[in-house]
Amino acid sequence: MPQQHEDIARRIIDESLYMVLATADATGQPWSSPVYFAHAGFTRFYWVSSPEVTHSRNIATRSDVGISIFDSSARISTGQGVYLRARAVEVTGEEITEGIDVFSRRSLSHGGVAWVPADVQGDTGLRFYRVQVDEHSILAKDGRPDHRIPVQFS
Repeated sequence: MPQQHEDIARRIIDESLYMVLATADATGQPWSSPVYFAHAGFTRFYWVSSPEVTHSRNIATRSDVGISIFDSSARISTGQGVYLRARAVEVTGEEITEGIDVFSRRSLSHGGVAWVPADVQGDTGLRFYRVQVDEHSILAKDGRPDHRIPVQFS
């Protein structure tokens, strides 16, 4: 059964374009934002944002985030989602090159543009962000409301 759970999570992540990023400010005030994402190995997720937007300012203050990835077009009571607990950071230095390559490949595969490190540095108004996932889970389909099953990626 665990492999089946991992397969479900992989499919949802691969088929989704956006993740909902839940952040909080220093006082605990919550904020959520949908962001286009790319991932590396289902444990690192990347996105591009302005450092001035609420979720980016929140990450600068509090790195713990929650993420939901799901098909919003699923019929009522039939949907499945992936839920992540993670730590977010602004990516800097040499790590930008590796991460932006992952992001660019996914962007191109979805009809977007190619990205290079210069696009998220200097005075562009954009920065590159990453989460490292601490915990993955999916919903159990056993009739219990919001019962989650941990998923381990091998």
